[in-house]
Amino acid sequence: MTSLTDRKNAAISRGVGMTTQIYAERAENAEIWDKDGNRYIDFAAGIAVVNTGHRHPRVVEAVKAQLDRFTHTCHQVVPYENYVALAERLNRLVPGNGPKKTAFYTTGAEAVENAVKIARHHTGRAGIIAFAGGFHGRTFLGMSLTGKVQPYKAGFGPMMNDIWHLPFPNALHGVTADEALAALDRLFKADIDPSRVAAIIVEPVQGEGGFYEAPPGFMQRLRQICDQYSILLIADEVQTGFARTGKLFAMEHHGVAADLTTMAKGLGGGLPISAVTGRADVMDSPAPGGLGGTYAGNPLAVAAAHAVLDVIEDEGLCERATRLGQRLKQRLAGIAETVPEIVDIRGPGFMNAVEFNTAGSDKPSADFANRVREEALKRNLILLTCGVHGNVIRFLAPLTIQDTVFDEALDILEDSIQAARN
Repeated sequence: MTSLTDRKNAAISRGVGMTTQIYAERAENAEIWDKDGNRYIDFAAGIAVVNTGHRHPRVVEAVKAQLDRFTHTCHQVVPYENYVALAERLNRLVPGNGPKKTAFYTTGAEAVENAVKIARHHTGRAGIIAFAGGFHGRTFLGMSLTGKVQPYKAGFGPMMNDIWHLPFPNALHGVTADEALAALDRLFKADIDPSRVAAIIVEPVQGEGGFYEAPPGFMQRLRQICDQYSILLIADEVQTGFARTGKLFAMEHHGVAADLTTMAKGLGGGLPISAVTGRADVMDSPAPGGLGGTYAGNPLAVAAAHAVLDVIEDEGLCERATRLGQRLKQRLAGIAETVPEIVDIRGPGFMNAVEFNTAGSDKPSADFANRVREEALKRNLILLTCGVHGNVIRFLAPLTIQDTVFDEALDILEDSIQAARN
């Protein structure tokens, strides 16, 4: 009998990478069962998508109720109230004073693409500044903005023009906030006049880049520079959004607001939906028809998003994210006492990571990180690696994970790290 892996290899492009060979049969909260009945603890959450857990009852109920009414009309053809209501909620919730407006899309990359479209249209400028290590999607504009070559840019030909990259402040790797901003000043002097820059896009915590958080004060200084030159600030909250960092949005940690905020992943609780929310005057710049998409703001996904926001509020998931992250980081700190490969433990809320070097050196060790991931998988714990050097393990378990399952996962994690040393 042909295995599922063989069928996958024969049928699906190898460009669609797979972290595991687990074929899901069912899932509940923080657990997944495969077709053979094996149970796994999920510390990936679909890459920060099911922050409210797999199949949260309130999300399922909301989708079923909408399913009984209608599944699709295309909002641009026949609109519907729950799209309007979700936009109203996000306009209230996204950081920033003054009137805001929202437009819905389907993927995070699509939200980023449209934020750039809006910024360019509003400013009449073309230049976009992003950061090394940032991740903004796999579309041509998305990968042009992304600051990581392998596997996202390699072999795909010339990137889109008028995209410029700065070093992201990262104390562990020797880049201070002052140095990052000095690089911006040099960019303005040597490569692009600030009057040609439409926007600066930044993740408050880099996702794929390694879970590095923007240091205190950096966003304020970036905001000041944007205001000085009439540049828009875009916060890419696709991975950081919806309680993951201990706040509904990570920009809330920094005391300033972006002009445009992109979001996706955790908003839909497992259904595909993304959004751009921003200053009303900026969002209204494109003419009717300039924004949208056939599936943008699908009514089933919108219903799920309403339920997700209700669950986050009613179950106190921002506070729970902070508690879970504290427990995880404390456990990792204890493990680090006997594991010299651990060089950093970090992350706000429950957006946490551990970074590994070769023991006794400053050389990043992707091999050790991957061994930890493989050892965990043998013990039925799903982990993800990340980082420009591939030497970081990121932790993205659902914020609703049961305490007993969380404790079980921490024990497996410790065993896996120790096993990776042998």
